[in-house]
Amino acid sequence: MTVNREQLAGEIIEAGRFLYGRGWSPATSSNYSARLSDREVLLTVSGKHKGQLGPDDVLATDLAGNSLEPGKKPSAETLLHTQLYAWKPEIGAVLHTHSVNATVLSRLTLSDSLVFSDYELQKAFSGISTHECQVCVPIFDNDQDIARLAAKVQPWLDANPDCVGYLIRGHGLYTWGPRMSDALRQVEAFEFLFECELKVRALQAR
Repeated sequence: MTVNREQLAGEIIEAGRFLYGRGWSPATSSNYSARLSDREVLLTVSGKHKGQLGPDDVLATDLAGNSLEPGKKPSAETLLHTQLYAWKPEIGAVLHTHSVNATVLSRLTLSDSLVFSDYELQKAFSGISTHECQVCVPIFDNDQDIARLAAKVQPWLDANPDCVGYLIRGHGLYTWGPRMSDALRQVEAFEFLFECELKVRALQAR
């Protein structure tokens, strides 16, 4: 099913302004996308300031990450978006951010995952209705070879169908949802939890 391109582009632009305003997508970092159809994705163009996006700063790609608009270059990390849309047809938006908290916490965590438990705000994630659970967030080592990185992410996704997001070490967060509003809600929830975790670790180190 195809949805309105203009509406989705507007949602991406507004997401960029919000995330930049919160300091979670500085300068030209980060990339955002929304599902345009069963076979197409609307994605931010490479190298654009996320607080200053306009209608021409998005482009359509296929699920293999190929640009469908001549002259426009998709983000280098397009494959990390398109693999999520191929993984779950109900995903309608994907957000990748570069916050300080996500970057620092992923570097401080030496294991390959971060586990949150007993936080009330865990209920902000899709499918979670109680604090009495654990939210496991995998951490993948950063890699400039995006195809290789995507190949490492896919087995985790396949083995953990309830996954709500993942971190790339020293890089940032990926999260998603059926709608852009859902993905934005999860970014906010993650950022709250990241900040809490960093403060707890700082207090414990005293």
